[in-house]
Amino acid sequence: MAARTPHPASDVTGAAITFTATTCRYGRRTAVDAVDLSVRPGERVALTGANGSGKTTLLRAALGLHPISAGTITVGGSTAGSAAQWAHRRRTIAWMPQRLTPGRFPLLVDELLHSSGHRQAADHAAARLGVASLHDRPLHTLSGGQLQRVFLARAVGAVEAGATALFADEPTAALDFAGQEQVAALLTALPVTVIVVSHDRAMTGACDRVAEMAAGRLRVI
Repeated sequence: MAARTPHPASDVTGAAITFTATTCRYGRRTAVDAVDLSVRPGERVALTGANGSGKTTLLRAALGLHPISAGTITVGGSTAGSAAQWAHRRRTIAWMPQRLTPGRFPLLVDELLHSSGHRQAADHAAARLGVASLHDRPLHTLSGGQLQRVFLARAVGAVEAGATALFADEPTAALDFAGQEQVAALLTALPVTVIVVSHDRAMTGACDRVAEMAAGRLRVI
């Protein structure tokens, strides 16, 4: 992993996150292969690597959205196993997916922001990110860049509501350079632990460390 200049000690908050020999599979195919990764409280870590290298699967496994075949994942020193524990884990970690999860009913921007747990903070972030006027729009009608900004505004609300970590999957992929810098700066300024999947230089450059995944394995770069 390539080390960056760490954040000041006074800014260190958030949950410690530890992946220990974490393995995930899709049928017989191993997507995440015995990954060991320790993230300190308040640290910002970028995951890079080719498509299909296991980056997103690793984060989804930590959220209980993909089963773990072997190993453990702890957040704040705790594992999750029961439905109640996974529900608590998903409140602990704000999640910015790369794309919408297919659903039966269209969700409005207003409804997504409200689900953050702290509506005022989410609305303020939406205004700062230039998407405050989209409240009545269904999410599936937004452009990629608009959707990323809305997801980030929701994440800001979730942090204000008590989340101690944030996972983001390619949060700047659909943005121009100015948008990439804005989102990277806002995301990494949040007072929580951050793990972000990204190939964007503005995003990776704002993180404390960069780790690369290849063929499901974490490797030093």
